[in-house]
Amino acid sequence: MNYRGALSYKKILVFWLPLLATWLMMSSEGPFLSALISRLPEPKFNLAAYGVAFAIALIVESPVIMMLSASTALVKDWNSYVKLRNFITAINVCITAIMLIITYKPIFLSIAVNFLNLPHKVAYLTHKAALILLPWPAAIGFRRFYQGVLIRNNLTRRVAYGTILRLLTMISVALLFYFHFNVDGVVVGAAALSAGVVLDSLASRWMTNGTIKKISSQPSDKNSLSYSEIWKFYYPLVIMSFLSLSVQPIVTFFLGYSVKPLESLAVLPVINSLVFIFRAFGLSFQEVIIALVGEQFENFKELKNFSIYIAAFVFLALSLISFTQLNFFWFHQISGLTTELTRFARLPLIILTLMPVLTMLISFQRAILVSARVTKPITVATIVEVSTIALFMTFFIKVLPLVGMIAAAIALLVGRLMANSYLMFPLKRVIKKQLISNSP
Repeated sequence: MNYRGALSYKKILVFWLPLLATWLMMSSEGPFLSALISRLPEPKFNLAAYGVAFAIALIVESPVIMMLSASTALVKDWNSYVKLRNFITAINVCITAIMLIITYKPIFLSIAVNFLNLPHKVAYLTHKAALILLPWPAAIGFRRFYQGVLIRNNLTRRVAYGTILRLLTMISVALLFYFHFNVDGVVVGAAALSAGVVLDSLASRWMTNGTIKKISSQPSDKNSLSYSEIWKFYYPLVIMSFLSLSVQPIVTFFLGYSVKPLESLAVLPVINSLVFIFRAFGLSFQEVIIALVGEQFENFKELKNFSIYIAAFVFLALSLISFTQLNFFWFHQISGLTTELTRFARLPLIILTLMPVLTMLISFQRAILVSARVTKPITVATIVEVSTIALFMTFFIKVLPLVGMIAAAIALLVGRLMANSYLMFPLKRVIKKQLISNSP
C-alpha cells in the first residue's frame, strides 16, 4: 500500500470503516449477552459469574492480543508469513494448555473461592462458563493473525465480513439456548461467545486463501525475518497485553473485598460493555495508523488530525448518555438491570466518560511506536497503568473504603491517564527522529 502524498481524509475513512464496523459489532456482543443474562433467573449471580469468567479468558488470551498489530506490521513476504504463523501456533498451544490447567475443577474453585473471594454459587457458575470458553484464546490468536494479513493487504472489508459471521453465530446460539434450553444465564453467554469466535477464526483463515497464494508466489528473502527478530519485536507487546488484560482480573479481585461486592461485580460487565462501544473507535484505528502512516511517517499529520476528530466525537457521544436520562434507558430498558442496579451504575459511568478519549490517545501512541518498531515503552506504560490501578484500588478498598465499582472507575481512569502521560516522551523522541531523517 502506497499512499505517499495522497492520503486524504476520505481514503482514511474508507480504509477504517470496515475495521470500525468490526469493532462495533464485537462491542455489541457484551450488551446483548448481558441483556439476555439479566432476563434469566438469578441475574445478579450470573452477571457476576459471566464477568469473572470473561476476565479469566481475557488474561489467558493476552499473549495473542497484539498479534493483529504484529501481523499487520511484519507479514511482508512468504518467509515472514510462515515464521509468524509458526510463532502464533506455538503460543496457541501454550495458552490452551494453561486454560486446561486453570479449568481443572479443584484448582479453579480454590482460586475462585480462596483468592477471588467469590461466593460459592458464583464460583461454580464461573467454572461452567470457563469450561465452555476453553477454545476461546487459541481461536482469538489465529483470528487476529489472519486478520492482520488481510489488513496488510488492504482487505479490511473481509475482516468485517468475518465479524458479521461471528455476530450472527453468537446471536443465533444465544437465542437458541435462551428459548430452548433450561440453562444458567452464564452458560448462554459463554456458549455464544465461544461459538462466534471459533467460526470467525475459521472464516478468517478461509478468506486469506487468495492472499496466501499470492504471497507464496512472490520472491521471498529467507533472511527477511528471523524468529529472534519476531521475539524481540513481540515480547514487549506480550508483556503489555498481559498486563493490560490483567486489569479486569485485578479489578474483579478487589471488588470481591469491597463495599457492595455482588452489586459491583454484577454491573461491571454491563458498564464495561457500554464504554467499550465508544472505546472501539480508538481501538479500531490503531491498525489503520500502522498500515497507513508510511515508512517515512509521511502521513503522520493526516492520521493525527483524524484521531483528534474521533476523540471529540466519542467524548460527546458518551457524554450524551452519561449525563442524561439515556443512561437509565440503557441500563434498565436495554440491559435489563433492576432499578436498584441501574442507579448503582450511574456514577461509575459518569467517571468513565473520558475513557474512550484516552483509549484513542493510547491507540495513536502505540501505533506510532509499533510502526517505528519501538515497543518497549509500550510495555513500561502498561506497567505504570496496572500498578497505578492496583495502588488506587488498594487504597480505596482497604483504607477509605469506597463502594467497589466507584473505586474501580476512578482507578481505571487515573491508571490510563498515567500511561498516556508516560508515552508522550518516547512518542516525541520517535517523531523528532523521524522528522530529522526526512529533512532534506
